[in-house]
Amino acid sequence: MSHTPHELADDFPEHTARIHDLRETDAHFRKLSDAYHDANRAVHRAETNVEPIDSQYETELRKQRMRIKDEIATILNKTQAMG
Repeated sequence: MSHTPHELADDFPEHTARIHDLRETDAHFRKLSDAYHDANRAVHRAETNVEPIDSQYETELRKQRMRIKDEIATILNKTQAMG
């Protein structure tokens, strides 16, 4: 298990500029990326015991982060195909 935060720019380095553009122009994408960031930070804080939480809750946070990341990936792939 890695205790390194999973930042969107690190997970999607080929889409860094697109992520920035979508955050500026698409309210839904901005909301998703903010939700991803919040879930990601909560998982990272739990992994590093900065804010220890119940393991079941940590698992739920990880699943939430993955669902959001999947939705972001879908948007990035669609917008790349369009552009």
